[in-house]
Amino acid sequence: MASYSSQPSPLKIGIVGLGPFAQFLAGTFIKQGHALAAVSRTDHSLIASRLGILLFKSYDQFIDAHNDVILICTSILSLSEVLKSIPFDRIKGPTLFVDVLSVKEHPQKLLLQAIPVDSDLLCTHPMFGPESGKDGWRGLPIVYDKVRIRNEDLCSRFLGIFQNEGCRMVEMTCEEHDREAARSQFLTHTVGRILSEMEIESTSMDTKGFQTLVQLKDNTVKDSFDLYSGLYVHNRFAKQELKALELALEAVKQKLQEKMDNTMEENS
Repeated sequence: MASYSSQPSPLKIGIVGLGPFAQFLAGTFIKQGHALAAVSRTDHSLIASRLGILLFKSYDQFIDAHNDVILICTSILSLSEVLKSIPFDRIKGPTLFVDVLSVKEHPQKLLLQAIPVDSDLLCTHPMFGPESGKDGWRGLPIVYDKVRIRNEDLCSRFLGIFQNEGCRMVEMTCEEHDREAARSQFLTHTVGRILSEMEIESTSMDTKGFQTLVQLKDNTVKDSFDLYSGLYVHNRFAKQELKALELALEAVKQKLQEKMDNTMEENS
């Protein structure tokens, strides 16, 4: 495993999209001494003031702040439109662009098309959030792909933020990430959504297994449907997993029906 700067010098990090996940990350960034600026389509001025983030009203002002790192924290579905709003031609000098979206091939493609050719690109996915990371990030994984990195020092300083918190650093390509995430993350969300549609709730005779299912349902619905649909729309491997789930359910139903038919024949 690569070792990143254990005490990275302060960075100027500009955040595009100051939603709940960006706010969650910002708290740790600031704790480590980094200077944060942000621009967002929603008015988060009160939150930005509380956290100590310099909030800009326009993308021009945001870009002119000369950030070392520009962190893309938009939703998956809005990424394309947001990138069209950023005046990339105003960027002076090489910049490290980082995304934290839950799919990786999609932002990789769009960002390589949009950012200046002399800027670097690091695609990441912190595999945790405000709930799972509320007591610290130690042992929690962050997946990353050094898509286009020429300034290794700057990249190392940014990744060092997560290593300093004790994260498990997992390097893999964007394609590998999406293939594995389709089976783990998307499948988990899908089962949780199905349980939500079934409206399952705790009972007076819950088994440990059923309690796990209720917890899965409760955790899943805390995320927006936009996030869930983004995992499907912009991960080409998710379609295969959904089809596999449907086929598996049909196979189980068929086995149950065969068992029922055989039992009825034996008892007739």
